[in-house]
Amino acid sequence: MKALEEKIMAEGTVLPGNVLKVGSFLNQQMDSDLIMEIGREIARLYAGEKITRVLTVESSGIAIAVAAGIALHVPSVFAKKHKSANMPKEVFTAPVYSYTHKETYEIAVAKEYIGREDNVLIVDDFLANGNAVRGLMRIIEKAGARLAGCAIAIEKGFQGAGDELRAQGIRVDSLAIVQSMEGGRVEFRAQ
Repeated sequence: MKALEEKIMAEGTVLPGNVLKVGSFLNQQMDSDLIMEIGREIARLYAGEKITRVLTVESSGIAIAVAAGIALHVPSVFAKKHKSANMPKEVFTAPVYSYTHKETYEIAVAKEYIGREDNVLIVDDFLANGNAVRGLMRIIEKAGARLAGCAIAIEKGFQGAGDELRAQGIRVDSLAIVQSMEGGRVEFRAQ
């Protein structure tokens, strides 16, 4: 997606440890127009898939998941990273290691929000090592639902998770694939 790549080039910053900081437009401060454009593009890509739920993990993927849910006219659900007083007892869970926070979370989705009848689209802001996506896939599997695919705003192609998932027959659509961040310069994979 050209608009997203241009925004990454204009405002993204490469930090030590292969971290791409996009907080000024994607996950702390959000460019609302860009977020909605991302949602519409995801909806276009999955228009024929009869999606019934969009699923993401707390918290940076929520805005993109909601934008995709709005464009697809389906509910958006997010897996919580921390148990709260208002979380029901009946939940689907999966462990997820966060590359960014260097911590393992037990993500959870209430059983009432995803079921066997659902065709679920995973949506997230980043795909790096694939831990969040794999955790969400485990929740979908536990629910007996169907995985339609994974729609990702930014994939770090050089970390390989997207290609591994594709090789397993899982549909992964990334709107911008960063092929390299060497020397602090972002280079995109031709799509």
